[in-house]
Amino acid sequence: MTVHYFTASTLDGFLATHDDSLDWLLSRNVDADGPHGYNAFLAGMGALVMGGVTYRWVVEHEQGRWPYAQPTWLFSRSTTELLPGADLHQVAGDPTTHIDAIRASAGGRDVWLVGGGDLAAQFARAGLIDEVWIQFAPVILGSGKPFMPAPLDLTLLEVVRNGDFACTHYAVTPSPSDGFGSRQRA
Repeated sequence: MTVHYFTASTLDGFLATHDDSLDWLLSRNVDADGPHGYNAFLAGMGALVMGGVTYRWVVEHEQGRWPYAQPTWLFSRSTTELLPGADLHQVAGDPTTHIDAIRASAGGRDVWLVGGGDLAAQFARAGLIDEVWIQFAPVILGSGKPFMPAPLDLTLLEVVRNGDFACTHYAVTPSPSDGFGSRQRA
C-alpha cells in the first residue's frame, strides 16, 4: 500500500496564495481524464488524508456536497463541523499515531495525501510518503503557501504534459541519515 502526495504547484513551489486562493490553478487547462489525470488517480485510492484548510476549501467549492466516496482523515487542531453522510474521521497530532488506522481504512488500496503543504511536511518528516505527484502550472506567484515545506529526496519516475501542466511523478528516495530526505518506515 502506497501513500501518494498528489498536488499541483506553481513553478516557484506554491500550492496556494497566502489567503488560500487557488484561482491560479482553476484558470488553467487540464484534462481530468488525460495523462496523470485526477480521475484515474482518484479511482485507485482507498482513503484520503487532508488538513483543515483543504477540507474547508473543498466544502466551500463543492457547495456543501462531499465529492469523495473514500474514507477521509481530516487532520485539524480545532474542532471542525463535518458534513453529514460523509465518511470523515477527524484526528489531530502526529501522523504516525494514525497511519495504521488510515491504511486499514483504505482496504488494501493506496492512500492519497491531498494536502495542504504543512500536513504533507509532517508526513514527509515522519517518512510516511512513498510517492509524490506534482502538476506544475505555468504560473509564478512570488510568494504563498509552499507545497512541501520540508526536505525530501526524490527520484524522478515520469514526466508528461496534460493541458497547461507539466506533470511529474517521483518516488521518495531513502537517504543516508544526514537529515535530508531520510525516512522511517512505519
